[in-house]
Amino acid sequence: MRVEPVRLPAGMRDRMIAHARAEAPLEACGIVAGRDGRATRFYPTTNAEASRTRYSVPPAELLRITREIESRNEVIYAIFHSHPETEAYPSATDIRLAFYPDAYYLIASLADPERPVLRAFTIRDGRVTEHPIVEIPA
Repeated sequence: MRVEPVRLPAGMRDRMIAHARAEAPLEACGIVAGRDGRATRFYPTTNAEASRTRYSVPPAELLRITREIESRNEVIYAIFHSHPETEAYPSATDIRLAFYPDAYYLIASLADPERPVLRAFTIRDGRVTEHPIVEIPA
């Protein structure tokens, strides 16, 4: 099986980390739009769970963002969330609630606040596969 890289425009990683830091100590979350095998836009969202260990995007935000993505002829490229105190790896809950098998899951860890980590995964049928992240021109 070939592992495709996640292609993020320059600066998008930094915006995700900034959102994670702004929401800490709660988990942050967001949606990443994409087209033609690359990310195009990051939508920071509210964590409806207001939790340190769980996240969900409020239904009204998800509907608004999904409609905007579709109006731009894009797709949901990735689902983003942070782990404020643990490693950037899908938890058992993340795996169980992975409802977008065609999207990447981007997880930012703030366990070491001076060295945040962003990792990318696909989660299909409970199987987690890591993907490299490649920065591309914006």
